[in-house]
Amino acid sequence: MKRNFLCMLLVIAMAALAFSGCANKDDKTTPDTDIVEEAVDDAKETAGERPDGGYKFGYTCMDGTNPFFVILEQTIRDEVEGNGDTLISADPANDVTLQITQIEDMITQGIDAIFLNPAEAEGIIPALDMLKEAGIPIINFDTEVADLSYVASYTGSDNYNAGYVCGEDLAKKRPDGGPIIVLDSPTMNSITDRTNGFLEAIDGKGFEIVAQQDAKGNLETAMGITEDLLQANPDVVAIFGGNDPTALGALAAANASGLTDCLIYGVDGSPDIKAELASGESLIAGTGAQSPINIAKKSVEIMYKYMKGEKLEERYPVETFLITAENVQEYGTEGWQ
Repeated sequence: MKRNFLCMLLVIAMAALAFSGCANKDDKTTPDTDIVEEAVDDAKETAGERPDGGYKFGYTCMDGTNPFFVILEQTIRDEVEGNGDTLISADPANDVTLQITQIEDMITQGIDAIFLNPAEAEGIIPALDMLKEAGIPIINFDTEVADLSYVASYTGSDNYNAGYVCGEDLAKKRPDGGPIIVLDSPTMNSITDRTNGFLEAIDGKGFEIVAQQDAKGNLETAMGITEDLLQANPDVVAIFGGNDPTALGALAAANASGLTDCLIYGVDGSPDIKAELASGESLIAGTGAQSPINIAKKSVEIMYKYMKGEKLEERYPVETFLITAENVQEYGTEGWQ
């Protein structure tokens, strides 16, 4: 989009120069640079105008089946279509190679800009190069790409704090410490930040990490891993999951193994986790809550600012906080906060 704009300016400037050159040929005066400057200024004024038929935006996230991303995509779609524009979505199912292919396809469809959440922070770089070459601006949301110089701006939850508040709560509820399991996902920056926050909060509090494995942010994967880990570590006092689907997978495995005194934490604040907290009978102890609705709305707000040529901040953080059985009724269990 930017490249097309620059080309347009160049064509206008060249045409203006040619015109002024012809007009002054007989008197051999210099070209009228005012004409060129006026043409460039006129082009700049119309550069941020919405094209006929509206904008065509792309959307891609790491896992379109994750409830967090389901509501996030729907909110972005509602906002975009409410403005008379189009949203093209793709779900790579946590496969960064597929995500790159899908982005390449969006480029051929002529998208004007893209909302992007990477399946892998580093692995997505080839797609960022393609988008840059095509002049397509990127609004990066929820999980940072490895190199933010590629993107117009980033918005997402304070993921470090989301993990930290879980760790704080665990330290209060298990003051004597004990063995714990951590289910992370090293290729996802958001989950890495949450894990780092959690580990920082429990550092020096007597906890021993007996296992730390990649659950890929997926419920079924987390359930299988936890089943195996609990056979070797049946005395764990807590399990931390990098997101709510991971925590729910761990919960299923813990219930199947007969655990009754293990605290399980997730991050998201999903309706399913809040229902567990509200039941008063679950091993789920808390979730570092975020708001996919607010992230989506902020992403759309940033996108339209960019399309209008307004200056953006590098980051737009969205608040995170802890939900437990004690305060879950404040947020309800039927939907996202």
